[in-house]
Amino acid sequence: MTLLTFSELCSALPRHARLLGIDPGKKQVGLALSDVSRMVATPFATIKRGRLGAMAAALRTLAQEHEVAGMVIGMPLSLDGSFGPAAQAVRDWALELTVQTGLPACLWDERLSSAAVNRMLIDEADLSRRKRADVVDQLAAAYILQAALDSLARDNT
Repeated sequence: MTLLTFSELCSALPRHARLLGIDPGKKQVGLALSDVSRMVATPFATIKRGRLGAMAAALRTLAQEHEVAGMVIGMPLSLDGSFGPAAQAVRDWALELTVQTGLPACLWDERLSSAAVNRMLIDEADLSRRKRADVVDQLAAAYILQAALDSLARDNT
């Protein structure tokens, strides 16, 4: 399977299928779901990063249960927008994930998504470091997915 652009991904999806947002961290992977109209992203879960086969199996089950038909995976570009080793690792991981899940995917620039979420949790929610650690990955996944959904809404207006 190949990675698509976001517009190609949305064009290939059934009408009321959800998207799964993924923030791939080194230790944990944050997950978020879109609504069926693909307007709102909601934090969903955080799972430990482990073997790709086990993660793919869990994501296939999640996709079946929640009518997910595609994935938006955060791409950690460098601050200057360049494609570095971390981005290459995520790209390779995403390609293999599409093969093992059977779900189409696109990559979305996720620069500073975790930093923005952490800042919001500190400034607005006043959460401790431990409580932030429990939710930051899934909120970052929602942040990434929402950015992609917002771009779709802008393109349609």
